[in-house]
Amino acid sequence: MLGLTMVTLGLPGMVGAQEGDQQAETLTVGYLGLEPDDELEPLSVLDPVLDDEGRQGARLAINDNNATGQFLGQRFELAEAIVPRDGEILEGLDELIEQGADWILSDLPREALEEVLGASALGDRVVFNVSARDNALRSDACHANLFHTTPSRRMLADALAQFLAYKQWDRWALVHGNTDEDRLLAEAFRESAERFGHDIVGEKMWPHDPMARRAEGGFHAIQREIPVFVQDIDEHDVLVIADENDYFGEYFPYQGWLPRPVVGTQGLIATAWHRAHESWGAVQLQRRFEDQAGRSMTPIDFAAWLAVRSLGEAAARTGSVARGEVLDYMLSEEFELAGYLGLPVSYRTWNHQLRQPILVTGPRMVASVSPQEGYLHPRSPMDSLGADEGESTCRF
Repeated sequence: MLGLTMVTLGLPGMVGAQEGDQQAETLTVGYLGLEPDDELEPLSVLDPVLDDEGRQGARLAINDNNATGQFLGQRFELAEAIVPRDGEILEGLDELIEQGADWILSDLPREALEEVLGASALGDRVVFNVSARDNALRSDACHANLFHTTPSRRMLADALAQFLAYKQWDRWALVHGNTDEDRLLAEAFRESAERFGHDIVGEKMWPHDPMARRAEGGFHAIQREIPVFVQDIDEHDVLVIADENDYFGEYFPYQGWLPRPVVGTQGLIATAWHRAHESWGAVQLQRRFEDQAGRSMTPIDFAAWLAVRSLGEAAARTGSVARGEVLDYMLSEEFELAGYLGLPVSYRTWNHQLRQPILVTGPRMVASVSPQEGYLHPRSPMDSLGADEGESTCRF
């Protein structure tokens, strides 16, 4: 189809059921994403431009599933549909369904994801959200056939707020950008600050034009502008940055009026996965991914890997690839998936968010993992991250 990239992977030559084995039951996963935005170039020349983010994680999980599935008479396949930025999302969905996809991985922003969820062609297929962080998708805009393997903004903010509470860094100066994503993240930081007893002593918006990248030598202007910009904020322990698109936040470390740590989307961050993570067997996953993709695993890669591995784990435990049996097991108390994060991950039944530990990390080293010690919960300490069942407005 014009303008649509379509790939089908069965990976018969690597691991899994033998090609031509007609006895194997097949589970086909469809990956639906958008072409990279050419206008969003990395801020630093050190950052690679990725054109396969997310898909590489799904491909690795297909391999992992087939490694076990070959002994159980099960086969896992991946179909990929990458739609141009000006293309029709539902055409990509139709292509995946024609390829036999019974489960959909969505690497789409909220508006496009909701278009997919409202499509009649989707039927009763389940969609895994691997990239949209919107809190609303886990609350008033939730769907019974939507699962989330990427953490919400609130989960990430709570993970960071718990660590800052452990450090007793309770006075925050909050700087956010002027994009919709930054406004939503700033709101998540406000909610987390209130939940964990922090005080936002000052808040300012950085009026950044995303098209106005700093020219060579621009650090001279930054060195003058940022200290003046934050000078009038009251005494604070940390400078919290909300810059999801990486437009301006990287300029703030070492440039404040006071010598304070920078946290949030730059400096010390909360993230589902990081290349520096090496505990609980993570090195093994990191190396397998690097051997396949030739680069480090990103949080979106990890979310896609978790989604496909959830299906593989449920299929292996039930001995079936039937949608109903796999889905029932994923939502049962018996379901647990090893996610290389220290605790097994599982799905919250009230909003289908994957409960998971969150890494708190700097650029080259993991500083901590949340939930922090002492944050208890009657069901799981991981449910102290993000909106809990009692405060959730999600109703299936």
